[in-house]
Amino acid sequence: MPEVLKAPLVVEFPFTRSLGPVQSAFLTGLRERVVLGVRTTDGRTLVPPVEYDPVTAEEIRDLVEVAPTGTVTTWAWNHAPRRGQPLATPFAWALVRLDGADTSLLHALDAPGPDTVRTGMRVRIRWAAERTGAITDIACFEPHDGEAAQPGVHSGEFADPVTGIVAPARLDYTYSPGRAQSAYITALADHRNVGERCPSCRKVYVPPRGACPTCGVATSEQVEVGPRGTVTTFCIVNIKAKNLDIEVPYVYAHIALDGADLALHGRIAGIPYDQVRMGLRVEPVWTENARYPAHYRPTGEPDADYDTYRELL
Repeated sequence: MPEVLKAPLVVEFPFTRSLGPVQSAFLTGLRERVVLGVRTTDGRTLVPPVEYDPVTAEEIRDLVEVAPTGTVTTWAWNHAPRRGQPLATPFAWALVRLDGADTSLLHALDAPGPDTVRTGMRVRIRWAAERTGAITDIACFEPHDGEAAQPGVHSGEFADPVTGIVAPARLDYTYSPGRAQSAYITALADHRNVGERCPSCRKVYVPPRGACPTCGVATSEQVEVGPRGTVTTFCIVNIKAKNLDIEVPYVYAHIALDGADLALHGRIAGIPYDQVRMGLRVEPVWTENARYPAHYRPTGEPDADYDTYRELL
């Protein structure tokens, strides 16, 4: 039984969104050290503000300033802060009802230890030294023994309002491809493509999945396929990807390796992008010490007949 592989995997991308008038005013206010909520028709003040009443679904735009001081309504201690969290030392996640608000705002509370935090304790905002118009303009909350601050009266109108934000999304986890794909990846290190044959329908799947997606039965018989194959379908990429050193336009294609009953994807190079076509015969190009082909290039053979790959589209 081959070793089952595992490795850390990071999925990361920037999420860009525009802001409506309510969220724009809220984030711009944080940049100016002003906390704004929104007042509903029944007189409640919601912080953070929303654009629609959560009870009636009515659109709400009546902005109102609240105080930078407030009361902890509930909390949980974070013993081991993770990368990207507000504080690098242990802290409490706390829901804080700011003075003048009827709902609570979730943020970090900087406290010496869990024994110093309690529901009902008074806190105030610690502002970030540099503010850009984001929730991180509130660096955290901190204990406060003084009087409640009096909110000002702000209209919600600002010069140079924040109209959009870019929020990084990131997921860190350990991925294991399982028995079948571990064998496939290990074979790639020797420049071989190894799939598995279904004992029922006799189709060969590359990359293997450990089970036939058609019959639903386990697969274990290994079959070496390729290395040459046929382009079945393709797309022309015109948008340059971050951290990918490939000039656009370029072509990504589904490639049915000889002997396989499932097409895999790969980049096509060594031919002008506008000359790539269905049926093009290709072969892998390996770089030194690579675990997978850098790209596929034309073999110079005549194009494959459509009937030989139509079932693989």
